[in-house]
Amino acid sequence: MNASTIKPRVAVHKFSSCDGCQLALLNLGEDLLTLAERVELVHFAEAGPLNPDTDVDIAFVEGSVSTPEDLERIQHIRAHSRMLIAIGACATSGGIQGLRNNADGAQWIAQIYSHPEAIASLQHSTPIARHVKVDFELWGCPVNSRQMLAVVNALLLGVAPRDNADKVCTECKRHGYPCVMVTRGIPCMGPVTRAGCGALCPGLGRDCYGCYGPAENANTDALAAQFAHLGLTPPAVAQRFQSINSQAPVFLAAAGKAQAIRDE
Repeated sequence: MNASTIKPRVAVHKFSSCDGCQLALLNLGEDLLTLAERVELVHFAEAGPLNPDTDVDIAFVEGSVSTPEDLERIQHIRAHSRMLIAIGACATSGGIQGLRNNADGAQWIAQIYSHPEAIASLQHSTPIARHVKVDFELWGCPVNSRQMLAVVNALLLGVAPRDNADKVCTECKRHGYPCVMVTRGIPCMGPVTRAGCGALCPGLGRDCYGCYGPAENANTDALAAQFAHLGLTPPAVAQRFQSINSQAPVFLAAAGKAQAIRDE
């Protein structure tokens, strides 16, 4: 076989998550069929192929590391992947399950399960990059099909994927959406949240709640001050940053500052 006809081998792995980012691939529809002609999908449980231990050129990883088994499995995947891409909020910042990181995880488990000793869970939910080298991170909860296709196309062309670190406010302006914070006084995370969603929530007249993670050079101090000006109490300000990407360092620090004001 001619080397030029060899298809890149691709795997899609799931860790602690809701599967939403994998669905972004499945939702490609006809584009997924075209993609399947350009790559060899060797492992993608959501779509059918099962071969999690094989060597691949590109491994997409959805979900956070939340169990002892996850720790072992991510090391194995990294060792058998030429390039590893973390997709979605769970893989990039620990996800919504990262909210338990500031609580007593063992106590939570004991309150929920009649036999907590049967549950193998780590104290914290952590992003993939905390444990292995990650070549690229695609933020979002969930990521969307357009993002996934753009990343795959870039990799197939041999160029680095583009990291969209613009702010949601930029997307609002491109679409001509009125600023909900300026025109309606609604606290909005858009000024510190990275673009990628197409300003979906502001486009529907509601506030952004930060599901695409922190943007580049996010001025959380200024936004927290604006939230306070709009009448939010320090605990309410902290809650704004304690959502889907609560463990992203920028948002974690912002929530900590708001909590410190509350405790004064």
